[in-house]
Amino acid sequence: MKSVKRHLAVLLGATAMLAACGGGGEQIDPFRPTRVLAFGDETSTIRADGTKYSINGTDATTSAVTCTLNQVWTQQVAGHFGLVFGECNPDKLATPTARMYAAADAKVADVQAQIDRQFALDGFNPKDLVTILAGANDLLELYAQYPAQDAATLGNAAQARGELLAAQVNRIVDANGRIILSTVQDLGLSPFAFREKAVHADTDRAALLTELSRRFNAGLRLKIRNDGHYIGLILTDELMGTMSRYPTLYSASNSADVACLASSLPPVCTDKTLVANATSATHMWASNVLVGPVMHNNMASQAINRATNNPF
Repeated sequence: MKSVKRHLAVLLGATAMLAACGGGGEQIDPFRPTRVLAFGDETSTIRADGTKYSINGTDATTSAVTCTLNQVWTQQVAGHFGLVFGECNPDKLATPTARMYAAADAKVADVQAQIDRQFALDGFNPKDLVTILAGANDLLELYAQYPAQDAATLGNAAQARGELLAAQVNRIVDANGRIILSTVQDLGLSPFAFREKAVHADTDRAALLTELSRRFNAGLRLKIRNDGHYIGLILTDELMGTMSRYPTLYSASNSADVACLASSLPPVCTDKTLVANATSATHMWASNVLVGPVMHNNMASQAINRATNNPF
């Protein structure tokens, strides 16, 4: 009888400890990063003057670009945790709590160099939230080689680029950082792809761009070391696919056309320089290959959900 009582006491004690820790796979302590580090290309960046490669928001009175409006996805992620990039620091914080490495035209090789710079500075730690999105410029570079290079060759190259990005992600995992990683956009859904399809009869160019995007993401997802504790994955390509088919579900009305005037493309595009009937909230695409605020908002929502619910 005493043995049964002892076992019962142990079980009750273990249950109490599990409840105290949150149990059920929940985080013991909610993840609260002390800084955000953004790596990648122009979809993630804020320029030194506060402008973005999207549709810049303007002040209702002065019409001046205001960096806190129409925030890019990385900016929204940082803001959720009360962190600020130096490139948009209206309160003039002495030490901004987020670092912007992402840069226009960056390809995967450039992201490797961005990460090298952070390693050389002060590395990574478990309270760093790292955002990574790259590959679109690699895909456009590869696509430009068609038809001199056949689709299969280009597909293999796209997958190799995805694997190279995975290797950079794994470096940060090994350094104990916490990562929000985005799949590359499905460029086959872009206005650029639709135009290419219309002017070339040799093959379905939009389908080719979708296939290159798919192969890149396959290489990326197959090679990352993702057990859920270090990487929160957001599926931007799948989000784009759903949003393209059902834009109204995402509070948008146009998933096929460019919002910015041809004379005022990102990063100089603002909510005052848009085509007729376009607003920052209606169009999925700001330019032929760059997404607008409505897409950034949905990407940010996914990213924040991963950052707050992953067992980081």
